[in-house]
Amino acid sequence: QVQLVESGGGLVQAGGSLRLSCAASGRAFSNYYMGWFRQAPGKEREFVAGISWTGGSTYYVDSVKGRFTISRDNAKNTLYLQMNSLKPEDTAVYFCAGRHLSLGSPGLRDSDFTSWGQGTQVTVSS
Repeated sequence: QVQLVESGGGLVQAGGSLRLSCAASGRAFSNYYMGWFRQAPGKEREFVAGISWTGGSTYYVDSVKGRFTISRDNAKNTLYLQMNSLKPEDTAVYFCAGRHLSLGSPGLRDSDFTSWGQGTQVTVSS
């Protein structure tokens, strides 16, 4: 399994921006589909964005389209989530997750991913 560590969370005012990073170690990062999920207090963990193992394909939940951008740098073993125009409803713990390409492309469920980071808190004040 690849090991994942998120960073970059924090407190930001509505309308502001943050960039989350997810550093990978262990197995070859470039062989993993990657995704970002989030979990707000009292809510289930939800899919936010996903990216193919090459980086050539990305997909997003409707609520973040046009505001968030997922990207990866396979040479640096790092996944990113650029978050712009943040809203209070974006407040959550954000997790990165991976799925080895040998398992096929993932869906949008957290059970589709097999490797997880510990999460980083993002708080957006109004």
